[in-house]
Amino acid sequence: MVRAASYLGSLALLASSALAKEVAVNEAVAAELYDSGLVHKAVMDRKMNFWKTARESGVFKSEQYPELNATKCVNGWAEAIVGDRHNTFRCNNVDLVHFLPHIALGSPGAQGSSSWGWTSDDDREFVAVGQYDGTAFIEIGKDGRMTYLGRLPQVTTPSEWREIRSYKHYMIIGSEAPGHGVQIFDMHKLLTVDPANPVVFHPRNDLAAWTNALMPRGNQHNIVVNEELNYFAAVGSQPRTDPNCRSGLNFFDLTDPTNPKSLGCAAGDGYVHDAQCMANVTNIISRISYEGAAYTHQGWVLDPKNQEYLVMDDELDELRARGPAADGFPVTYIWDIRDLEKPKQTGLYKSKTKAIDHNQYVIDGLNYQSNYGAGLRVFDVSSIPRDPTGASVCEVAWFDLYPEDDDLPGGSDVEFLGTWSSYAYFKSGYVFINSIERGAWTVKLTGTDCPRAPVCNADNCLRSFRATSVPGRLAESREFCDDFLSRPVRDVAALPSHAVKNCAGDAGADPIPPVVDAAGAFYRVTVIKDKRDVQFLVNDLPLFSFRDDKSTGPVVRDGRIGFRQMSPLVARYRNLQVWKL
Repeated sequence: MVRAASYLGSLALLASSALAKEVAVNEAVAAELYDSGLVHKAVMDRKMNFWKTARESGVFKSEQYPELNATKCVNGWAEAIVGDRHNTFRCNNVDLVHFLPHIALGSPGAQGSSSWGWTSDDDREFVAVGQYDGTAFIEIGKDGRMTYLGRLPQVTTPSEWREIRSYKHYMIIGSEAPGHGVQIFDMHKLLTVDPANPVVFHPRNDLAAWTNALMPRGNQHNIVVNEELNYFAAVGSQPRTDPNCRSGLNFFDLTDPTNPKSLGCAAGDGYVHDAQCMANVTNIISRISYEGAAYTHQGWVLDPKNQEYLVMDDELDELRARGPAADGFPVTYIWDIRDLEKPKQTGLYKSKTKAIDHNQYVIDGLNYQSNYGAGLRVFDVSSIPRDPTGASVCEVAWFDLYPEDDDLPGGSDVEFLGTWSSYAYFKSGYVFINSIERGAWTVKLTGTDCPRAPVCNADNCLRSFRATSVPGRLAESREFCDDFLSRPVRDVAALPSHAVKNCAGDAGADPIPPVVDAAGAFYRVTVIKDKRDVQFLVNDLPLFSFRDDKSTGPVVRDGRIGFRQMSPLVARYRNLQVWKL
């Protein structure tokens, strides 16, 4: 599938010592470990055993988790219940809006998995919530609070895996449960439900359609939808030895969602775990691996209309300490897919909290990534087209909804617990999160600015490291800061390492106010040694983006707006602003 970027377990190979490089597929290793299903089975078994132990220990007793109301993130913590450490959550730029446990969503099985949202024509927002024993339906109100409307039970047996995607006003629901098939549910049924009387729908009779065509065991791992081309694909069906489709992509025409028609399958690469479908082509153009690979899991293009870069996660590299994930901090791999015959891994970026990275979706330059025990993590990935190494990516927001592991080294457990999925496409700005143990969450971002680079300010900076200064350091730093602050243009990269460390936070705050009155025509800015694009802001509104690889150079107006500024200006790195001196 061209630009379908199918995230295949068979791509993952043994790691070598170098990092951030694509490597050729070792077909022998791929056949033995991945195409055979050996690694996939090991992952599934580990999850099942881990969750079985957790269930026996009482973690899934949903009644122990109370409903939680709106709580602001203050100084890195959202204290939903004052004094209760188990209901206090680490956060940054994310407020808790509402929480409901799985039992409040009609699930005695009380274990969550995937989720997906839908917005009606009159802007009402709904979520289909995957659970162990079916799918719950909720509505998110204008205030972000959730209302339970009913549920759709499983077709056959319960399953820890329930994956959901939308097609227009239909939800397409798959499961690893044998015989489950694919449920297609019309979300219009929810528009007239009285919340005082939630509806338990029939798992077959209340569906718009049901199918298990070309699924020998009636199960699948995931659902992939291409709404533009009116089809969906069920992926990862079993068994892998099926002579027709193996565990590849099983396509269905959705021109009439009440009568999905099988279009056949693409079995060429054996097992497909997840995919993003963007073109109706089934031939394999290239097959590549990467250093540090353990179990290729899922990814997303930065811009579906400009399909040049892909971000991707590996679900086992942290757990097996492979390559750049050897330290247990989640790694997101960056791929240049402009040449589909020769995709290149250009770089990577890492989260600041240990965990296993899971599902991720890029919306308007922000990557909303579920990191199991570390919760929802939001990265600004808008810099990747101009800096595909990932060095300019920054983590702008997070909400860690699994406090039980906060005290572990690295801030979280590298295990399959906590957050499974999130949905951030609602126009209201509310983000829905489905967690494995607890239940359903709505949160809202309060900021998406990348952290400002530390800036040397004489008084605050010098005070900040006086207590830990080594002999001669204070005088050295004073001399440096005096010279640094006297320059009309400051090179933040010139800060010595000890100054960068100790000038962070409030100690590095620059007391100089930003430009406020910016009426006028042209301007000129000087930037020293800046290897990244610079954005010029006035009152937080972007006016220009420019790049200056040399010591000085003019900035060309974009034709819409400009301003006159007689004094020298300073452009800061990351979340840049222009300041008067």
